Amino acid sequence: MKRSCSSLVLLFAALLPAMAGDATNHWAYQPVVRPAVPGVANATGNPVDAFVRAKLADRGLAPAPEADRRSLVRRVFLDLTGLPPTPEEAAAFEADDASDAYGRLVDRLLASPRHGERWARHWMDAAHFAETHGHDQDRIRTHAWPYRDYLVASFNADKPYDRFVREQVAGDALFPDDPTATVALGFLASGPWDESSLRDIREDTLDRQIGRYLDRDDVVTTVMQTFASVTVQCARCHDHKFDPIPQRDYYALQAVFAGVDRANRVWDADPAVHRARQELFALRRKVARGDPAVLLSAAARAEVADWVRAGNVHPVAWSAGEPQQFLSTEGATLSRRPDGSVFSGGKRPDRETTTISAKPPLEAITAVRLEVMADDALPQHGPGRNENGNFHLSEFQLLLFEPGAERARVVELANPSADFEQDGWGIARALDGDEKTAWGIHPREGESHEAVFELKQTLRPAPGSTLVFVLRQLHGGGHVIGRARVSVTDAGLPVRVLPAAIREAIAVSAERRTDAQWTTLSRHVVGARIGRGLAALPSPSMVYAAASDFEPDGGLKPAAAPRTVNVLRRGEITKPGAVAEPGTLSCVAALRPRFEVGPAQEEGARRAALASWLADRDNPLVWRSIVNRVWRLHFGHGLVDTPNDFGKMGDAPSHPELLDWLAAWFRDDAKGSLKQLHRLIVTSATYRQRCASADPRAAATMDPDNRLLSRMNRTRLDAEQVRDTILQASGRLDLRMGGPGDRQFDLQPGIHVTPRVDYTKFDIDADAGRRRGIYRFLFRTLPDPFMDALDCPAGDQLTPIRTTSVTVQQALALWNDVFVTRHAEHLARRIEAEANGIEARVARAFELVLQRRPSPAESGEFVAYANRHGLANGCRLLLNANEFMFVN
Repeated sequence: MKRSCSSLVLLFAALLPAMAGDATNHWAYQPVVRPAVPGVANATGNPVDAFVRAKLADRGLAPAPEADRRSLVRRVFLDLTGLPPTPEEAAAFEADDASDAYGRLVDRLLASPRHGERWARHWMDAAHFAETHGHDQDRIRTHAWPYRDYLVASFNADKPYDRFVREQVAGDALFPDDPTATVALGFLASGPWDESSLRDIREDTLDRQIGRYLDRDDVVTTVMQTFASVTVQCARCHDHKFDPIPQRDYYALQAVFAGVDRANRVWDADPAVHRARQELFALRRKVARGDPAVLLSAAARAEVADWVRAGNVHPVAWSAGEPQQFLSTEGATLSRRPDGSVFSGGKRPDRETTTISAKPPLEAITAVRLEVMADDALPQHGPGRNENGNFHLSEFQLLLFEPGAERARVVELANPSADFEQDGWGIARALDGDEKTAWGIHPREGESHEAVFELKQTLRPAPGSTLVFVLRQLHGGGHVIGRARVSVTDAGLPVRVLPAAIREAIAVSAERRTDAQWTTLSRHVVGARIGRGLAALPSPSMVYAAASDFEPDGGLKPAAAPRTVNVLRRGEITKPGAVAEPGTLSCVAALRPRFEVGPAQEEGARRAALASWLADRDNPLVWRSIVNRVWRLHFGHGLVDTPNDFGKMGDAPSHPELLDWLAAWFRDDAKGSLKQLHRLIVTSATYRQRCASADPRAAATMDPDNRLLSRMNRTRLDAEQVRDTILQASGRLDLRMGGPGDRQFDLQPGIHVTPRVDYTKFDIDADAGRRRGIYRFLFRTLPDPFMDALDCPAGDQLTPIRTTSVTVQQALALWNDVFVTRHAEHLARRIEAEANGIEARVARAFELVLQRRPSPAESGEFVAYANRHGLANGCRLLLNANEFMFVN
């Protein structure tokens, strides 16, 4: 009987739960148990070889002989450092016939700074690292690079893997005294970020909420695929169809990251300064959320009493000079009121800059006051002209015109205060030099407000001078000031605005104050002390990372507490289900799937719990995942060929016993040392095999994909290796380490820019080469076409990289790209300076590009070619050779 398509779909859907029903018995979720090392003939003493050769013997296959020394030295150099050996290094190894020559070479390469650079690049691929946001705006992440430097340093220092995992998920919470642990959180912020949805639209919109769920989805996916090789994201709309991951587990993981955003956060390289700043930040968070243990403590009450006794509540005498001139740059009609204020009427500009000039009313000036005043003639009584009565003061500036001076002098202002600040629109933003930020007073429209700015140095104007007050209102949308008055004082500093609530609380005697009034006073006094403490510290460094405490950026503001995450039915934002509690996968039977994290406000406890779950010695996913990733990058394919998916839809292990032995050995014996793992693998006879099987016909029949490793896989150089190898050969490789990426354009603050795509300037500067591949700056949405061509298909984290051919696109790029042709010219010039005579120059070209000398036949052919077409074209030919592009 024929079934309709729809009935077949329904049948398949009905079968899916049954297919996933026994998934908890899947190999990946079982505990890691170290198997016995099999006994085999011709044992090498390396357990890797024992497992591989046992499997070969079962199939009647024999391992290939060891590769020649030239192939071996090139292979291990490229694998461990990303660069080939120099001709001198290759020759030295080939001439060293000591039994430990190869082991000593491996140790030297693992100790090289280049090792950390190479393996940091691999990790950045897995983390989706870039120095721009991606999406439609693709804004630059000026402070993303410290995370890259952290990775390089971590791999070079051989940081234990469990610590490496913990730092990148919850370094700030687990290791609060270690500054680099904060930088490690760049991992959580490495992926793309939708600035339009998460910064530029209103907080109360559905699109903002969708954006947050999608952003957390990217974080959860990156964390769980990178560390645990599971496709948890497939449970976003329903229970996973093939793996034992219910939808509630997916949203439990989202809840872990519900309190952090991607933002620039401060860090200090000096541990003492770092510790002091973090203590102040922690106290500031407690004050911000009104923690009664802090604000109602005896110490806080005593601090308030001392503050009152110190005279901080005495009124300040202000003098308002009569405005002489007042100008609107955008055509508003300004008029003077009898009280000395200036009213803005007539046309309401979208943006505005107002200047008010006055003679100094005092001989000495220590502070300036700006009053924005309510008025019945303004929308909602003002003090702004926007429909809701609000305004946005982008920048406030004081200028002094002195007699005989050709231009005004800028008077430096500091320590701003205001009687009220809109959330995320504090008065400090009127002095931050950023015209995109501003002071606002929503929802306290309809009232007069004031702000005070202290002068950094007392101003003593000369007779005949003029003060000019500049009010820049550049945020747009008609958020301009409707009525303003400026005045000055000569009172001693500090001069602060006391909000009305503070004044009311002070008026009540200490014994009669309510807890709410004590809280108000303590918040003000303790907050001011925190501000002074932070101002006294050295200027911090910044890193783009996961953060819960950061300076707001437009509509992007830190959450006071972890945001609520609901289990979304069918993944629909309009169908929220139960509130998700922070947790992780329930299919790992040895570990608890839900976290007991204490106060909801302490978001770091959630990430700390997940980090500890990931790094737990009983987590089988994580220990298998990392040894498989390292194996894959050495052999061209993994023991599991799907490094991001250990589930039922992924590949089964080719050598399950070897995978578990490596995971257990790495965890227990090597103590998470990645360098020991590298050494174990690259010193094995399996790794050192030739790329040709001992019995090609039998291998082709019984193991055509070489999953059993009867020979070494022949792999193609990845894009970074091609680029860096060409740079090294031409003598243009800059090996300086650390710091921001090398941008190929002029960057101006606040300007969205596009690179000048002039590839003739890449790495061919007249004085020095540019940075290595991982130090280059590239927009996420504008990859380098040359590198992009070479990256496909190798380098994809989702598929094997056992690439034995090149595509037409890659061949054309390697032959025609200006980077290659220009560096062939550099290589020719280098050779001409190092060797005399065309035969010697051809020989040197072979040494620099292929790490060997040419055969007599090759020499004759290339000499003839170079004589006819030039040495540079001969070098270009070598850079396009299969022997250059492939690792044998």
